[in-house]
Amino acid sequence: MFALALRQAKVCLGGLEALAHWREPADGRLRMVASDGSVPAGAEGWAQLRADQDAAPARAVRRGGYAWVEGDPLGIGASGTAAVPFLGAEGPVGALSVLTGGAGEPDEMQRSFLRATAAWAAAHVHGVPQPSAPGPGSVVARSALMGELTAALGQAVTAQDVTQAVADRVMPPFGADGLLVQVLDEDDRLYAVGSAGYPQEFTRLMDGFPLSDYATVHDVVRTRTPRFIESKAEYERLYPSMRQVSVKSPKEAWAFLPMIASGRTIGLCTVSFSEPRPFSEEERTLLTALSGLVGQALERARLYDMEHARARELQRGLLPRALPRLPAACAAARYLPAAQGEGVGGDWYDVIPLSADRVAIVIGDVMGHGIAEAATMGRLRTAVSTLADLDMPPDELFDRLNDLVSELGDDSYATCLYAVFDPVARTCSYAVAGHPQPVVVHGDGTVDSPVVAADPPLGAAQPPFETHQLQLPDESLLVLCTDGLIESATQDVEEGRARLQQVLTDVVSSTPYFRVADEDDDVRRLEELCDTVVSALLPDARATSDDAGLLIVHTRCTAPRDVVGCDLTDDPRAAGQARQYVRARLDAWGLTDLVLTTELLVSELVGNAVRHASGPVRLRLLRSRTLICEVYDGSLNTPRIRRADSTDEGGRGLQLVAALSRRWGARYLQDGKCIWTEQQLPTGEPSGAVPGIAPHAA
Repeated sequence: MFALALRQAKVCLGGLEALAHWREPADGRLRMVASDGSVPAGAEGWAQLRADQDAAPARAVRRGGYAWVEGDPLGIGASGTAAVPFLGAEGPVGALSVLTGGAGEPDEMQRSFLRATAAWAAAHVHGVPQPSAPGPGSVVARSALMGELTAALGQAVTAQDVTQAVADRVMPPFGADGLLVQVLDEDDRLYAVGSAGYPQEFTRLMDGFPLSDYATVHDVVRTRTPRFIESKAEYERLYPSMRQVSVKSPKEAWAFLPMIASGRTIGLCTVSFSEPRPFSEEERTLLTALSGLVGQALERARLYDMEHARARELQRGLLPRALPRLPAACAAARYLPAAQGEGVGGDWYDVIPLSADRVAIVIGDVMGHGIAEAATMGRLRTAVSTLADLDMPPDELFDRLNDLVSELGDDSYATCLYAVFDPVARTCSYAVAGHPQPVVVHGDGTVDSPVVAADPPLGAAQPPFETHQLQLPDESLLVLCTDGLIESATQDVEEGRARLQQVLTDVVSSTPYFRVADEDDDVRRLEELCDTVVSALLPDARATSDDAGLLIVHTRCTAPRDVVGCDLTDDPRAAGQARQYVRARLDAWGLTDLVLTTELLVSELVGNAVRHASGPVRLRLLRSRTLICEVYDGSLNTPRIRRADSTDEGGRGLQLVAALSRRWGARYLQDGKCIWTEQQLPTGEPSGAVPGIAPHAA
């Protein structure tokens, strides 16, 4: 209790040091029992003070009231010492003193606050008999409540916490029923950060009010002096220009209190009453002391709010703003920061389109919480996106990612699950590094989770990593999460995963998540499912100590009629065979407008495979939102666009491929590579995967 009282007293008086002395009953000596900082070398003489010494603490105990002594008794550059007694049932039991650095004696507001702080501290020291209970409206009772407010504001973190502390501790003892806390912004407007006892319409009216148009507050802010108005008639007499506000206000009396922090006015705290009332000198003094205390707490809370907002903005910037809607997958996700701490952490997720309608799905968790972990998460997410674009298999991608995490330091670790869904092969290949296993919801509503051996977290693992494979039905839900969603102090990961599976079973059995009408409906249902899962597993998100991430992906396999292919001879005849196959297939698909372009593309790709690679050579066509052409060969050589001179007879093939296709690339297989291109379908042509899953019903 002493530590909090000393800290608040020192801040309010702008002091250099605050001390607490306790009176020994035997001889009346005052023994130093606490200080707000490291006690300076010159304080030995104050370790015990005689009752008759001419020191401020001894004077305060003798008088039973406030005492001021000029000078620098501890040699710390103080201008004087202000002291007030700790009062018990039999009189003073000690003293609270502050060595001030400013010129002059503390003013009445500061003295009042010092008395209130001492009263609260004495009331909370175990074993100290208290004076007989005063009436609820007495100055002593209000001083004790001000001490409670001091403690509450010391624990307040946000501006809303500060407002709530004032509403709970100040309004009842003064009989107030209205509170409005406004801050002064750089544009000289007052913005409401909290209120109590006011209708929303009035609070909105006062939010963003120009200071120049608010005569009452302008006077208070300009003079830094509280204004007490005892009736609405007095208000309109003093400020006739504010009749609009007066008429709309439901209150009849006001205490307009400037909030001052760091030597400047930061806003206004208005305590109001529904009936006209006078303000006694004691009430004015206490409310004035209140304004300084609230101003300091609010300034600290606003700094926290701004830092918290910046941290949350950083987190939002590092996570995907929107998940892509792909031919083979739609997704929805949730990120819930830990309620305790900075509100940011290292959980992340992503859905990345790959070639041939394949989809990379990733979720991860950097160990720890805070800005540094969020920045590390951003680096890993960028690395995963880059490596996924190279079409690396999961185990090889983890090899590279593990090196990156290891380079961050010995205490850097991350769990991760990376999966590649292939809608044509109907498989999901994935690797797990210390992360919770995926949960699969099948088209018939059954829910299961594969049990495989997970590799250690990235940064602690030693390659090679293992790739696992799931065989997926035509449609399924792939549910991935971080441990913050399913693990807590009262529940281990396996219990949490069982709860997750039960929630999914209950929800999916009553809702048709498959064969939905369109893509928008698909995403809407996934969003609703995310909300349901989070509500069930984290019913009180405000009490969580870990970040939680959830990613639900609706996967859709490609219909067999939308994929065709053929083997080609490993000689110059292959290009002609490819062109003939393309003409027949595109004619059957109704894509005759793309025949000429596609013939040129496959001729170039097949010709390169025959000339520069090795067999066997294979052609595959995939109809989706785009027309995808793939040429497979047995070589691992990387194709590169050359800069051909004007006199060169060749070397322009890949330039032609790049010009004719929407995008193109290469991916590498165990026994060769695949060169692929994508072409935009003609406007109005049917596609194999739009909208939603309708074409797959054939």
